[in-house]
Amino acid sequence: MSEGDADRRGADLLGNADDPEAQPPQTAEYVAASIQVLPGLEAVRQNPAMYIGSTDQEGVHQLVYEVVDNSIDEAVAGHCTHIEVVLEEDGSCVVEDCGRGIPVDVHPDEGLPAAEVVMTRLHAGGKFAKRGSYYRPGGIHGVGLSCVNALSEWLALDIWRDGRHYEQQYARGDIVTPLTDAGPASKRGTRIRFRPDPQIFEETTSFSHPVLAHRLQELAFLHPGVTIRFDDRIRGSELVYQYDSGILGFIQHLNESRTPLHDPPLVLRHQDAELELDLALQWTADYGEHVYSYVNSINTIYGGTHVSGLQTGLTRTINDYAAETGMLSADNGERITTFDIMEGLTAVLSIKMSQPRFEGQTKSRLTVRKIQHRVDRLVADQIDQILHGDSKLAATIVGRALDASRARLAARRASDRARFQNVATAVNEEVYTQQFGIRSRNWHDSALWITDEKLLAGHAEMCEVGEGSVALDVCCGTGVVGASFRDKVDRIVGLDLTPEMVNHASTRLDEVVKGNVYDIPFDDNSFDLVCTREVLHILPWPERPCAEVFRVLKPGGQFITGQILPYGEEDAVWMYRIFKKKQPLIFNMFQEEDFRALLFGAGFVDLKMTEYLQWESIDTWIDTHETTPLHRHEIRDLFANAPQEARRIHPFEILPTGEIRDLWRWCIFSVRKPK
Repeated sequence: MSEGDADRRGADLLGNADDPEAQPPQTAEYVAASIQVLPGLEAVRQNPAMYIGSTDQEGVHQLVYEVVDNSIDEAVAGHCTHIEVVLEEDGSCVVEDCGRGIPVDVHPDEGLPAAEVVMTRLHAGGKFAKRGSYYRPGGIHGVGLSCVNALSEWLALDIWRDGRHYEQQYARGDIVTPLTDAGPASKRGTRIRFRPDPQIFEETTSFSHPVLAHRLQELAFLHPGVTIRFDDRIRGSELVYQYDSGILGFIQHLNESRTPLHDPPLVLRHQDAELELDLALQWTADYGEHVYSYVNSINTIYGGTHVSGLQTGLTRTINDYAAETGMLSADNGERITTFDIMEGLTAVLSIKMSQPRFEGQTKSRLTVRKIQHRVDRLVADQIDQILHGDSKLAATIVGRALDASRARLAARRASDRARFQNVATAVNEEVYTQQFGIRSRNWHDSALWITDEKLLAGHAEMCEVGEGSVALDVCCGTGVVGASFRDKVDRIVGLDLTPEMVNHASTRLDEVVKGNVYDIPFDDNSFDLVCTREVLHILPWPERPCAEVFRVLKPGGQFITGQILPYGEEDAVWMYRIFKKKQPLIFNMFQEEDFRALLFGAGFVDLKMTEYLQWESIDTWIDTHETTPLHRHEIRDLFANAPQEARRIHPFEILPTGEIRDLWRWCIFSVRKPK
């Protein structure tokens, strides 16, 4: 760069003093008069997301929640039994309860009716004091109704209190009419009708029926005896929620479409001066975690310290019980993680406390640190009693977590994997001989990949050995992989453990020897090429067969191996479960980086890899003598209930006929023994 170029570049970065248009804009003087005070509720309208989280449909729903939560607080305080939510055809929402009604007498400090103070002042309400008008309320900031008022195009307030009916009108937070006595009344309560302001909610001002229905139903479960009516006049739908079953009924409702592993659900309860806890737990055959948490009826969608306490209490207690009863392998340092315990768990955790602290006005996360320790201890003590009181139930719960733990470990790196399998110190040849002898009855009909010409050609195309070479097909099966190298090498030898496979392969290969891949019966440096396919994941200590392959290869010799691999970390555990149901001898579900590490760890170099994607009929694959009818059903269930993270990256389809087709990812690796 020349000196002139450098000068011009500096001028571009700092501003060109000779170019008036290039100068930064001049700002006004920063003095006391620069400080702007937004009157009334204008601060809410200027920064709505600060108060309701967002200005999309979630923010629209938050307006409803703020009003409904006030009615729920009245119910918790013992003054309300019915709540009604109506979606009107004009896009407005009505929330009415039969509570005490917002006070209308003049506030001693503000000199205005108390209802008007609540509607027009931030941080005004009756829920701040520890012994105030409400028992452990959800509303703690005093901004709920005033925010709804500020962000509504218009709002109509009706109060029935002390035998009188009062009404008032607002528009975008401003008073349109004063609070007026409209005459005598025979009922009591509060009704708020509002329409979200399109100036604020530019994306949409509409309400989602399913979202609101779900929230109202869960509130009815959380508050037995309270009736919540949801009238959607746009859709012409009316729903009434009223339950006496509490969180027990709630969790049974949540698990209607899942398969529980134990019934009834576990229910834990505790109440003292500082904390009320209601917890329902039920483990299912599902693979997702479904935890619904509430603080003073507020749905803490991002959890918080109470959920952390639940997790730590469960994890410690289940591990302690598993270790005490010998279910954990102490020699291997085996431990069940929180992730394993939460897999398949549906839980409803509801606590009530004074002065909760949340993350933001939308109250999506509890932040009270001491609650974590309290919930931890309460959960641990009661779960410990349950496990020791019912050994069958304990075996189900702990066994479920151990199954998840071992499946997850089986999908980790090869170097970490085998020691967690709890296998014998020697490979039982008889088990392998029996299993693959059974499988040989319909070997070629059990999967497309076995004789797929393109897949076999993919192996052969990797071959780089010269003329006159001798190849060894280890665990050769029917010999189709070794035979694919027929035009590439001079002689092909097979090795297999099962007599049935030795007989099969003898029709394709030049020589087949019965032997064990852990102790290949050939001298060092015997072969120019060794090949295999879909074998290493069924073997414990796969590094040992790799070492044997390395030993019998000549210096510079080539090892070609094909392996089914998951698409990523997200589907590895799910695939392991499927393969384990199909073939009990499966020990590993390698990920690509694991397989590469396995080959490099054995001393191989010059790694190359190609991919081949093969649509496979799962129904054909599992319709074999080795797969029991129960396992066939469970494999189909694993596909039907595949976790979302697996579905995102792993292509498969369930046809209208019920047939399952899975796109298998074959990876063909080529490595060499150093010269």
